[in-house]
Amino acid sequence: MDPHEVLILSQQDVTALLPMQECIEVMAEALGALSRGEAHVPVRSMLAFPDGRGLLAVMPGLHPAAGAFGLKVVAVMQENEGTAFDSHQGAVLLFEARHGSLRAILDGSAVTAIRTAAVSAVATRVLARPDAGDLALLGSGVQASSHLEAMKLVRRLRRVRVWSRDVEHARRFATREGARHGLAIEPVPDAREAVAGADLVCTVTSSRTPVLAGAWLSPGVHVNAVGTALPTARELDTEAVRRARLFVDRRESAQHEAGEYLIPLAERAITPDHLRGELGDVLLGRVPGRTSAGEITVFKSLGLAIEDLAAAEHVNARARATGRGVRVELGGLRVTADARGPA
Repeated sequence: MDPHEVLILSQQDVTALLPMQECIEVMAEALGALSRGEAHVPVRSMLAFPDGRGLLAVMPGLHPAAGAFGLKVVAVMQENEGTAFDSHQGAVLLFEARHGSLRAILDGSAVTAIRTAAVSAVATRVLARPDAGDLALLGSGVQASSHLEAMKLVRRLRRVRVWSRDVEHARRFATREGARHGLAIEPVPDAREAVAGADLVCTVTSSRTPVLAGAWLSPGVHVNAVGTALPTARELDTEAVRRARLFVDRRESAQHEAGEYLIPLAERAITPDHLRGELGDVLLGRVPGRTSAGEITVFKSLGLAIEDLAAAEHVNARARATGRGVRVELGGLRVTADARGPA
């Protein structure tokens, strides 16, 4: 590889080179590496807009075994919902670990959409009942679409319901995604109606207040709580968390960012040991996942840099093997007097 050469990979490139089924396996390996101590991920840094319209998050990570490190920079703009723009805008920067050379710049929206759902699929594979297939989607945006695809790969879906705060959005989602997947998707006007009797629930909204109540949950349900990553915001109420065995992608991140955990903890509805463990520990057999058919399990997803980096490394390797993407020279070598030319 030319040390100057940086590969630029668009949203279309990432989507083509990161199929959901492949990404699920990449995420399982990345989460296992994190729990084995082979990857390093500090808590993300976030800068909120003073008017509350959005925030900028910086997520660095290091995976020495893969010879890579880097970061994702993402702007989260909730007002983009219902527009032509994804709520998550940004890029993943992938470096090589020997000289620190920049190797690739990837569209962050596509990476986020695919890897987030793939992680939920990993959680579903190890925490949901084997016969789970009555899916409720709370939310009808980008993550609802990617989660439907991911859930369909790890469980046989026999029923799908979707709820959105905008009923028309739910209807359009049901029509579009039903045709895409060959499924009959039911748009429902009420979140409680969506989850009644469901054994698989994905909350993928931007809500800062609960959209899912614990009183609505049926015995044996598994919930993937995805939509928020702020200590003061949550999609699940206290009762939903109190009733469940709670798992996270990373304990330290949950202790700083997960409103689903921190708010019930502050209310003294739960204790710290209510957080059973990291998903990687379940994958490695260090922590038991589901222990009975009737218990409720919750996976709180926050999103980690190691997930972005693992996805980026996979896409970068495939792009270089297939010739996809745009190659540019951005430097990185020491500038000498000769290279600068005459004064």
